[in-house]
Amino acid sequence: MSKISIRFFNDREVRAVWDEDNSKWWFNVVDIIGVLNEQDDYSKNRNYWK
Repeated sequence: MSKISIRFFNDREVRAVWDEDNSKWWFNVVDIIGVLNEQDDYSKNRNYWK
């Protein structure tokens, strides 16, 4: 069973999912790029990832 969660890093939201089978958190890479680049625009973060 997975648990969907919102985590915060430097007061910014980062989407995450808990994988109970593997006991690991999986984080959304596009959200992390936004935190590191201090960018709020999802489209710009997505283009950076591409």
